[in-house]
Amino acid sequence: MIIGVPKEIKTNEYRVALVPAGSEALISAGHEVLIEKGAGLGAGFTDADYEATGAKLIDTADEVWERAEMILKVKEPIEPEWPRLREDQVLFTYLHFAASEELTRAVIDSGCIANAYETVQLPTGELPLLTPMSEVAGRMAIQHGAKYLEKLHGGRGVLLGGVPGVEPGTVVILGGGIVGSNAARMAAGLGAHVIILDVSLNRLRYLSEVMPANVQTIHSNRYNILEWAERADLLVGAVLLPGARAPNLIRRDDLKRMKDGAVIVDVAVDQGGCVETIKPTTHENPIYVIDGVLHYGVANMPGAVARTSTLALTNATFPYTLTLANKGWKRACQEDRALALGLNVVKGKVTYPGVAEAFGLEYTPVEEVL
Repeated sequence: MIIGVPKEIKTNEYRVALVPAGSEALISAGHEVLIEKGAGLGAGFTDADYEATGAKLIDTADEVWERAEMILKVKEPIEPEWPRLREDQVLFTYLHFAASEELTRAVIDSGCIANAYETVQLPTGELPLLTPMSEVAGRMAIQHGAKYLEKLHGGRGVLLGGVPGVEPGTVVILGGGIVGSNAARMAAGLGAHVIILDVSLNRLRYLSEVMPANVQTIHSNRYNILEWAERADLLVGAVLLPGARAPNLIRRDDLKRMKDGAVIVDVAVDQGGCVETIKPTTHENPIYVIDGVLHYGVANMPGAVARTSTLALTNATFPYTLTLANKGWKRACQEDRALALGLNVVKGKVTYPGVAEAFGLEYTPVEEVL
């Protein structure tokens, strides 16, 4: 198979979907690897690193897309890339369709096979290709939240850990999954008072057992969300519905009840956000203020730590990449239910229920295309 890796062109996105070690393994398995020149530089991998593995360096993204049978990316194709998609081409990347009807329709119209990292799901319910970036994003949510709480950035002027004689800041985390638990560990390590809200009592019991003493678990309902949002210095949105739009747990009117200068970091922004007022921002212009509350909505937070993120991501994605290359998308998905659940759009048919529901599109069970 011919595998293409174009350079990411989303603003401030420095990750790359294939590292030189992966390139070497694919080529050893008999595949051809096309790397757009400069694709790995943001993550610290030079063109020479790829060339040494036998990969072919390509001058333009257009040529990579045109020649490749499977495209590996990190982030969803943005508008300039949509015309490059073509019928029967396999696209393996994060897609987050439920957050963008325009992207969804562009991929449907292209006739490609779109396999989304974020919906590959094991029988246990684990999302193995989302987990590493959720770990990074959860930890970074606290780093950025702590920074924007500083008065010079417009925040309340609160040090999350406090100091002797001064109470610490309060961090409220909506969702106790991978993002939420990583955010909680980081915030707890700084000495903050941490509250995790989740609807699963089993998850709350587990978190109560493994988290430090300064982490408190609360059952998530409308009353408790509002109570703790009012007390929050930093509120982290960490709610995930696999493949579907995130629920709005914090509404516009709720902001008036929050502290002036409080900070919201909504990690769910790439799935529409769990805060009604959140919108995607960039690393260049990451924040905006509504009703005195700072909103941080960078949708590719892990891109800022591209080296760590690339290695963590490709450790997880590469075995699936190799399977797709060796067996072809159809046989690979027939033999691996987890990978089949990654199929969101196949040759114009929407094969993931959450995507179809988001935009009222016709749903085709994945079994029918396999």
